[in-house]
This record gives sequence, C-alpha cells and structure tokens, in this order.
Amino acid sequence: MNHPVVELACDLLIIGGGAAGCVAAVEAKERDPSLRVVVMEKAHVYRSGCLAAGISALNAYLNPGETPESFLRYAIRETVGVVRDDLTLSMAHELNAQVKRVELWGLPIPRDELGNPIKRGRASIKIFGERIKPILGKRAEASGATIVNRVNATGLAVRDGRVVGAYGFGVRDGRFYAISAKSVLLCTGGAAGLYRPSNPGKAAHRTWYSPFNTGAGLAMGIRAGAEMTSFEFRFIPLRIKDALAPTGEIAQWLGAKQINARGEAYLEKYYEHLGGKRMLTQDRLYATLMEYRAGRGPCYLDLRGVNPRKLDGTITAYLSMAPSGAMLMADEAYYARKGGEMAPVEITGGEPLVVGGHGLSGYWIDERRRTSLPGLWAAGDVAGGTPKKYASGAWAEAVIAVRDMIMEAGTLPQPSLDAGERQAEEARVFAPMDAPAELDAGDAEERLQKIMEEYAGGSSVQYGYAEGTLRLADLHLKRLAEELGALRASSSHELMHCHEVLDRVEVAQTLVAHMAHRRETRWHCYQERLDYPERDDARFMVFINSVREPDGTRRIIEHPVVRAPIDVVLPSLSDGAVIRSPRNHDDSPTYRGEES
Repeated sequence: MNHPVVELACDLLIIGGGAAGCVAAVEAKERDPSLRVVVMEKAHVYRSGCLAAGISALNAYLNPGETPESFLRYAIRETVGVVRDDLTLSMAHELNAQVKRVELWGLPIPRDELGNPIKRGRASIKIFGERIKPILGKRAEASGATIVNRVNATGLAVRDGRVVGAYGFGVRDGRFYAISAKSVLLCTGGAAGLYRPSNPGKAAHRTWYSPFNTGAGLAMGIRAGAEMTSFEFRFIPLRIKDALAPTGEIAQWLGAKQINARGEAYLEKYYEHLGGKRMLTQDRLYATLMEYRAGRGPCYLDLRGVNPRKLDGTITAYLSMAPSGAMLMADEAYYARKGGEMAPVEITGGEPLVVGGHGLSGYWIDERRRTSLPGLWAAGDVAGGTPKKYASGAWAEAVIAVRDMIMEAGTLPQPSLDAGERQAEEARVFAPMDAPAELDAGDAEERLQKIMEEYAGGSSVQYGYAEGTLRLADLHLKRLAEELGALRASSSHELMHCHEVLDRVEVAQTLVAHMAHRRETRWHCYQERLDYPERDDARFMVFINSVREPDGTRRIIEHPVVRAPIDVVLPSLSDGAVIRSPRNHDDSPTYRGEES
C-alpha cells in the first residue's frame, strides 16, 4: 500500500511538544532566528504531555537560602546516593531563570510581600497553572518554529552512525513523515501503561501520569542502540485513591498527616531511627503498605483541623491540575464537612511508571545532554540520571541541550536520509494496516499489563519481585514481542495504538533487564527485590545501564557513581536497609527480611 509522504528538512528537530519541547523551540529561535526549527508533537502543543491538565506547583525551584549544592544534597539523599551530580548541578543552576522566563510569558505565580514566590515546600512554589500548557504552546508557535501537530514519532533516522532525523505518521491523515535534521532533541516524556491501570475499564485513563506518554521516545532510542540508564528506579506515586490526584498539595501546603484506619499518625513509628529527619519520598508509600499488611488500613491524609481557607484554596488548586480530585473532595456523600471539618481523604499507591523527571530512568547523557548516539540529545522525563526535575527541570535541561545543539548544527551540512532505512521504516510503520486481522492492540496491551503486574512488581503484589518472577516476565515478554507482528489496524488511530503497544513492550523488556541486574533493595517499592531485601553499597553504588543489541538481547553496563566535591550524609545502612517496625506495637507487621 502506498502512503502519502511529507518530507521536511531543518536545522533542529525537537521530538515532543511538552514542557521541554516548547521551551526548547523558543530558546532556539531566540538565540538564532534564522534557524529552521521543527517540533514534532503526537497531540497538539496547546494541551499535550504531562502538563496537559495543568499543575498547581513547580516542584524544582531554589527558594531563598537554597543553592544548587543544597538541591544536589537533597537529590542524593532521595536516591540513596545513586545520582548524576554533574547533571543535577547544571540543571539546578538554570531552574530559577527558566521559571522567571515562563512567568514573563504569562504564567501566574503568586508572590509574598518580599516579592518571592510563595513557598510550598523546600524546593517547591505555588503557581496558578491550569493554562500552563497553552501558554507554552502559543509561545512556541509565536517563536517562528514549525509546529507539526498530531504526528506520532516512530523511529530515529540514522546514517553513518549519526542521528540525522526521525520518522513518523499522521495520527489523523495517515501520512508518512520523513524529517532530516542536523541535530535532534528527544523530549517525549516517560512511559505509562506498562502495568495494569489503577482504575479499570473506561476509567483506565484516570491515572496520575499522562496515559498518552507511552515510552515512544525511549523505545526509539532503545531500538537504535542508545545507552539507557536506571530503568529499575521506577516511580510509584502515592495518590488520592480513585482520583489518582497528587497528594503533595495536601501534605505540603496543608501539613496534613498520614493516618491509618485507627486515626493514628503512622509515619513516625517507622522512622524513629531517623532522629526527626525527613524520610524519603518512596518510604511514605512503603510505610502505607506496611499499615495495610498489619491490618490497619486503609490509610488517609487527615484534613481534620486544617485551616478552612487553605482547604478551600487546595480544592481550587486541584481544579488547575486534577479536577477529579476536587470533585471527589467536594462529594458530600464521602467527604461531607462535619462541624466545619473535612473528613480524611483516602490514599493509595498508583501503578509503577518509567519517569526520568521523578526518578533516574532514561537516556544516559553527558552534561550537555548528549546521548550516546551522535546527533541526539535528550531532556525532561526521557533523560536519565537526574531526579526531582519536574516541569522546571525539564525547561532547564531543554535550554542546556539547545545551546549545545546550535553550536554543533552550525558546523554541519544538511544531512540526507538513508533511502533503504526510510523504506524499511515506512514498511514497519504501516505493517498493521496491511496485515490480516489477527491481534487487536487492546488485547495485546492487556497481556503486557498482566505480565508486568504479576511478575514485575505491580500494585497487586505490593510492588515486590524476585529472580523467579522476573525470569517469567522476561519469557512472557519475549513471546508477546514475537506475536506483535500480527497487530492489526484499520485506521490511523488504531495504528497509533499499535505503535503504543510496540513501544511499551520494548520499554518493558529493558525495564525487566535492569530490575533483574540490581540484586539489592535500594528504593523501597520503587525497586523492591524480595530475594535481596538489604541495601548493598559495596556492590551496587553504581548506575545500571543497558544497550540493546541488533539481535534483541540487552547488554548490561555498570557505571560507578562520581561524587561532586560537596559534603553529603546518606542514611546509614542499618537505618536505610529495611524500614523497622515500631517496637511499641504488639501487632506490628513482620515484613520479608526484617529481624524478629
């Protein structure tokens, strides 16, 4: 079958028009208006990516008294030592400047009497961000960049060992896109939908992370042989149950405590050994799991006694990012105010995600955000090694990458695409349209999620896994990958769904390989080896990286952690290896490797 073809040539190609992609386009055109800049976006830049529904805070910002070095110390502690110091520091130096930039574009940021943004947490400020994505998208359009909306990127164009562009197809018109570029920036976001969704059926889209971020940018690099890092550092959000709305607005802004079904504030029980120090983000989820196991669930965020005016502001804030959370809290059947107080809000863990903006997973990059593939840069959720970057960190990484891309592009001639590769990619892209009716993409996606849920640490098994379960996950994923050649699509929309499944399976196989190699438990719930319950600094203070070989096997590479010259204190092994059950509770849970 012949398909209409669109050919474009540019200096800079930006794949993904989310938070990082829009800022990257503006940065490039402001630095050199003569540059030909193309943004390839799967949806529409006005409402795409993680910020599509809006946000109520920017969680990467240097408030007064904070420095790039203090931000790095925070990141080191949160990742229990495994973090790229060089990437984190370079990002932190750019944070406030990029926040100020977007504020000048029209993002409302409330400020105090001294002119400082209103602080929500140590590295967090409040914003009114319901329209943050239209603000970014319209600014990218106004910059003069060419925005190609509703084009699903499928593969990188590589010639003589260098990335020289990308391929894709129109999700509405079915046209094949072949774009050549001197430099390519990937900022397509992470991967949701690898595991069974928290909500079933038609509510499956109600997740915390964008369900349309399907790992396309990661899969493109994996297939091209890029070096990837730290996929085993999954991110699992602790969220308001059913709505899957963020809990930070309640926990940080209102100061609400986590309580169990008995009304007890339970976090302190598990973290007495920290001497009052802040626990790690993942351990809040882990302690919640422990309470369930002990029969003291479900757990809640306690809204009783909070400031009513602040509470009303919080409900309003949810309208700017997660309207379902506001609707749930306003449902009088469940959360009716009694005596002027709001009832507690139930919390739970969501499905595991591959998200480099919260964790470490993504491309292995250098300080300029270059990947291991010449001609390819990465920023935002798709870039690995730097946690806690969120939206403002994605902006910071985007401008760092673009500055380097411009310098290199100025020295290069316009490349041409390899004719044979282009023909092969076009055939691969449209294969489901030409195949006999056999495998439905929805059925394949459910099979993927069942495999990952049961054998690779889904919520139904309380996020734990072991060598035996991972071996089965790998076996079943290989079988599924072999059967995906039978995927069938009868429309461009169904074709997009087919490629989402293909990309997710590719990412899932890499994830399982990384999970199997790290034989310790460093990040509770996120990376929970039931057969290796202790932390092993002597063996695993390293980054777990991988490269997919042409035959589909994955070669594992270890890189030691290189520490910047700053003072930092990690939780000790005795404290951090296993969360200790409280000694003053006779019915405390005994969990896997814990001593009696």
